[in-house]
Amino acid sequence: MSSSLTVAAAEAQPLTLTKALSVALQHDPWLTGSQLTQQATEARAEASYQLPDPKFSFALANLPTDSFAIDQEAMTQLVVGVSQMYPRGDSRRLKRQQGYQQSARQPLLRREREAKLTLTVTQLWLDAYRARESIRLIEQNRGLFDQLVDISMASYTSALGQTRQQDLIQAQLEQLRVSDRVTELRQKQDMSEQQLLALLLPLDVFDSASLPVSGYSEILPQLLSVEHAALLSQPLSNQALASYLVHHPLVQALEQSISVAGTAVQLAKQQYKPEWGLSASYGYRADSADGIDRADLFSAGVTVSLPLFSSVGQDHEVVAATAQQEKIRTDRSLIIRQMIASFRSVQAQLTQLDQRQQLYRQQLLPQVNRQAQAALKAYESDNGSFAEMIRARISALNTQIDYLEIQVARQQQIAQLNYVLTTTSTLSETVSGYALDSPQLKHTGVTP
Repeated sequence: MSSSLTVAAAEAQPLTLTKALSVALQHDPWLTGSQLTQQATEARAEASYQLPDPKFSFALANLPTDSFAIDQEAMTQLVVGVSQMYPRGDSRRLKRQQGYQQSARQPLLRREREAKLTLTVTQLWLDAYRARESIRLIEQNRGLFDQLVDISMASYTSALGQTRQQDLIQAQLEQLRVSDRVTELRQKQDMSEQQLLALLLPLDVFDSASLPVSGYSEILPQLLSVEHAALLSQPLSNQALASYLVHHPLVQALEQSISVAGTAVQLAKQQYKPEWGLSASYGYRADSADGIDRADLFSAGVTVSLPLFSSVGQDHEVVAATAQQEKIRTDRSLIIRQMIASFRSVQAQLTQLDQRQQLYRQQLLPQVNRQAQAALKAYESDNGSFAEMIRARISALNTQIDYLEIQVARQQQIAQLNYVLTTTSTLSETVSGYALDSPQLKHTGVTP
């Protein structure tokens, strides 16, 4: 366990959404891999700018086969040569430029990854929160259901009340259904928490006991920022919304890919230009057999490739590179359209959820609470049926759970909105101050 985890574990703080996001971003291996990819791409970019290695040659030329003597013939010489090739046109600079353009995508992709990871962790944390709080609400009412079973049993066995056998069976059946519902919710809670833990654990740690938490927070966070609330309240046109969404890191990464593809087009056009080469050689000749001095020889040359027979292939390379660039532009437009649709969907759902939340808080919860109390009093005074009293209690519990689900669903929609409205300039601020814990939202239901 790392020292930071040891110290945090000693503090044993509950796992709030803020802490979950911080731990997940700190331990995400993809972000580390992206940094390594950026380093590797930049190194390859510098390597591509270097000239190819020069070629050295050594030859024994024009050696007579009758004697193999180097001083017999004037043409015999020892030749040492060197040659250097130069790539076509401006291809070296363009390859390095393309490498750095590819490298520049990685910070944008890391920002998009942070935003996506923030969304995923938030959704899982809220799913687990919804299951835990639903269980809490049921457990608060479980004692009441157990009490109703005891009352109905006593009333049935004493034969003094109006409890019938079918009322007793119904009470026991509802008790079993409550237990099954709790089991189902615990299953959902475990699934969400295990998926969440997989994102929180460091890459080389597999024991959840190493996490610096003592349990999960009971506080429902508020995720809607002032800036995003202002965007929701404005009647934005699709054009204005698109102008905002072009700053999303995913769109910016596609913009960078368009630049990479544009450089690829320029590289393809360099194939029309010739490839140059320089060569030089020095030939040593031995003195003749009778002692006459022979002059050594020096040669220099230039080679050039002329693209006379490959123009069709080069034309197709340019066409392919241009088509690839246009395809990325199409992907960019498609991503912006999808984000606009997602924004509109979240906007509509938030409007409906706000209306439902207000309806539940102001009318439904108080009414089902009064109904449950009235049904219980009527049953205790022998003016109401057992079935009506049970239905009223179940209705009150279901209404509380429904209200909880509305609150959680609203925060999940806001989390989706925060992802869609992420920009490269504000992402770090969004992540650092993402979940503002709101103590007044700790209890999400009205206890009857």
